[in-house]
Amino acid sequence: MDASAVNANLTVDDFDSVVSYAEQAAWETPDPSSSSFSANGSQWLMGTYHSTTVTNATISFNFTGPAVYVFGASGPDYGSYEVLVDGKSTTKSAYSASNASAPYLLYSADSLTYSPHTLTLRNLGKQGTDAGGGAFLFDFLRATAQLAPAGATVANQTLEETDTALKYSGTWGSNESPNFSGGGSTFTNADNAKVSFSFHGSAVYVFGDKKNDHGIYSVVLDGGAPELFDGISGCGGAFGMTCEQMKPTLAYFASNLDSGLHNLSITNIAGVNNSYFDLDSVVLSVPSAYAPRTLGDTSSANTSSASSSGSPSPSQSGGASGNGNGGVGNAPLLLNPLLFLVLGVMWVLRPVRR
Repeated sequence: MDASAVNANLTVDDFDSVVSYAEQAAWETPDPSSSSFSANGSQWLMGTYHSTTVTNATISFNFTGPAVYVFGASGPDYGSYEVLVDGKSTTKSAYSASNASAPYLLYSADSLTYSPHTLTLRNLGKQGTDAGGGAFLFDFLRATAQLAPAGATVANQTLEETDTALKYSGTWGSNESPNFSGGGSTFTNADNAKVSFSFHGSAVYVFGDKKNDHGIYSVVLDGGAPELFDGISGCGGAFGMTCEQMKPTLAYFASNLDSGLHNLSITNIAGVNNSYFDLDSVVLSVPSAYAPRTLGDTSSANTSSASSSGSPSPSQSGGASGNGNGGVGNAPLLLNPLLFLVLGVMWVLRPVRR
């Protein structure tokens, strides 16, 4: 990693659609739309987690960058788990005689090549010296990306769902509330309904919604191969208007983009259930200078992080490093105010819709 460059830590919560669960039914999580749910004071990021006792239950995440850090839980209820990065396997144990303070660092890699990677977490259950149970708990992860070269500044531009830069096809509805980013959001359950836009920026974030009446959608960036994501809620259960994450979730992210004009489209794949896709906003990171990394570069990062937000959080050159108990180390955020993503509205609770 170029430590002098403008680097960012992307925080990905367990409910974000950029995280893929091979089998949702294998996992348990709090219901964020329950009247009894409260994230205030929770040890878990945004009050949610994904926990399983099912052997071989897996989580996957694709990212481009030199570093990734995974956080969860350790204690007497937990067993062993496998981490695969680009097919290379590492086995670890989350067992300890007493519950560790959260967030607990389950895995870190900070010297990967600057290239696309696939991270897979697999629950192995009770193994070897594990004296406890066979559970595994995932809370959130962080991945490091470069936004701009040394000496540059980065401004963040928010496109609300009503912005004229966004072009819609098919049938879309709207939700209005001061609780939404910009006062509203838009949704569709029409098959092949699409939203597309062109932009300049080194990174793009798309925010949407998670609910059990959501489903598959595809994203195409610059004419590349379609990427499929699942917007169904993390609670599992039957298709329906249940288990909504009441705060915006990360539906898509891309970085390391050059100074050219980029084109992005999102298509709802409604299927037999006529599943929904919701769009809240798009955030663009626009640097004063561009210097995208050559993919495949070997990089080295010895970094730390402090922020714990569900929205993009740039921090000082890197991801996160564990302290003695596997928790998050402390590090100051970048001092340039332009580098802070102004997404405070993302934290406001949103009402149940439709």
